[in-house]
Amino acid sequence: MAKQYSRRNLDFMIKEVLPVAELTQYPHYQDYTPDMFDMVLDTAEEIADKILRPAYVSGDRNQPELVNGQVKVHPAVKEYVKAMGQAGMIGATFPYVHGGQQMPGVVGACTEFIHGSANNSMIMFAGLTAGSAHLITSFGTPELKEKFADKMMSGEWTGTMCLTEPQAGSSLTDVVTTASPQADGSFKIKGQKVFISAGDHDITDNIVHLVLARIDGAPLGTKGISLLVVPKFRVDANGSYTVDNDVISTGIYHKMGQKATPAMHLTFGDKDNSVGYLVGEPNQGLKYMFQMMNEARLGVGMGGTYIASAAYYASLEYAKERPQGRRLNNKSLEEGQTFIINHPDVKRMLLTQKALVEGCMGLLFECHYWQDMIHALGEGSEEAKPYQLMLDLMTTVAKTYPAEMGIRSVNEGLQVFGGYGYTEDFPLEQMARDVRIMSIYEGTTGIHSLTLLGRGITANGGKAPQLLFAKIMETISEAKTHDELVPYAEKLEKELGRLQKVTMHLLGIAAKGDNEVFLSDANLYMDFFGIVSVAWCWLKQGVVAKTALVTNSFEGEELAFYESKVHTMKFYFHYELVKTLSLSARLTDTEVLTIAKAMEPALQ
Repeated sequence: MAKQYSRRNLDFMIKEVLPVAELTQYPHYQDYTPDMFDMVLDTAEEIADKILRPAYVSGDRNQPELVNGQVKVHPAVKEYVKAMGQAGMIGATFPYVHGGQQMPGVVGACTEFIHGSANNSMIMFAGLTAGSAHLITSFGTPELKEKFADKMMSGEWTGTMCLTEPQAGSSLTDVVTTASPQADGSFKIKGQKVFISAGDHDITDNIVHLVLARIDGAPLGTKGISLLVVPKFRVDANGSYTVDNDVISTGIYHKMGQKATPAMHLTFGDKDNSVGYLVGEPNQGLKYMFQMMNEARLGVGMGGTYIASAAYYASLEYAKERPQGRRLNNKSLEEGQTFIINHPDVKRMLLTQKALVEGCMGLLFECHYWQDMIHALGEGSEEAKPYQLMLDLMTTVAKTYPAEMGIRSVNEGLQVFGGYGYTEDFPLEQMARDVRIMSIYEGTTGIHSLTLLGRGITANGGKAPQLLFAKIMETISEAKTHDELVPYAEKLEKELGRLQKVTMHLLGIAAKGDNEVFLSDANLYMDFFGIVSVAWCWLKQGVVAKTALVTNSFEGEELAFYESKVHTMKFYFHYELVKTLSLSARLTDTEVLTIAKAMEPALQ
């Protein structure tokens, strides 16, 4: 199998584009050195090579089964979770006070990228365990941490997040799972949750569910939701966790992709014997859960990108080895066939994949770096506030645009393979199925688009987009110091102005109180915002690469690497950034065709 990602490119992102090494100058990260970050990535590669890559196809072909109330999963999952626990990677980015190693999140994101590109279907077990353990350590009592989180971070137990219900879907306002107070301070849990990833399996002795529920008498809506720890097994008289906690695996969803991780329908309290333990304060559950949800949203955007990365390198290898036809200017049938990478349209598809993968990587690592700066400067401090505002705005973009572009990128790879891509003989067939969920996980594209335009842009008087646009202008000014990059700096400056003009037009509609018209094309606004954001990330990469070329005498692979960066940046601007023209035309069009009653017959 071809390589699934480029370590050279990963190093470029965190050593040259982002000043990750400088994080070690802050007290929060002072125990680290840049060399230690390299060691972490080396360990991640070792786990990927030994466990994840070999099981990618077999994990898909031998999906989990629910047998006599117990789910059985691929044996490599147990090896992976154990290896992650032994390496200290499950809670590595947690602060020391929460039992973690206080490692920069951007380094953790790199390990996630390495593992996800190798086997995107299995890594959710560790990711969900980390997210749920972090919730307990952040908001739970020391007793909850000792009982549950410590064993989760060691890989002895796993964890899940249980939000969605059959009747509610993404509308958490309508959650009806109940939590009834007991004399000992615990709660009896009753309800159902669906689409619970890694909700049941046979790889650890216990599974710790983080469940959203309503305590008896709680207010309606999201203000009445609490968060509770509900383990699969609870403690017995001897201190061992052997008592069945009435968490029933009612069914398993057979999915289109990511088959190695089961998606469960769980029933809590069918025998009135499911016990939960409150995390934090009553009725604050959704607020707490947003920590895990936002972490997961960046993870989903990363998922779309690392699957696309694996697809790109598989496509590139195939294009270099597959002979077919002759160059378009070559009419001689006496000459042999050329490799398909020499055909302009194939090269366009490969460059599209590369431009989307590496551009989205830039956006995602930027967000993780902002998160690290918040920790370095002190959460809640004035110095950290600009980073927090930008992160709050861009999390929804960094989830949605890379997820959508991951789907598109993998589809381009399928085209490179032609008919072979549609077969199980090559990995693109599986990757196309795996990547499709990313625009649905953690909120659909439509929901996040409404969030961006309806809340993100206007929150805090529009301060976040102002900060972001100022950062983009800084990169534009820097790019203008290189003659070759001036046209691209000017293109981005023009499209940034166009984005601002479109935004003001839409806010003018909102000011009139017509929210249906204001938000009717929110998806298109998300596309526009994502394209401009990634163009900025590409210009940043272009500036770094161009600076390296003019200040060094590179040869061979290093010369090719930096020249490729500049070339791919240009490709993104000429093939992707230009799409803002049509988006702008639609977003400022006064003809509304999706909410008027007159359009209803069109859907008959």
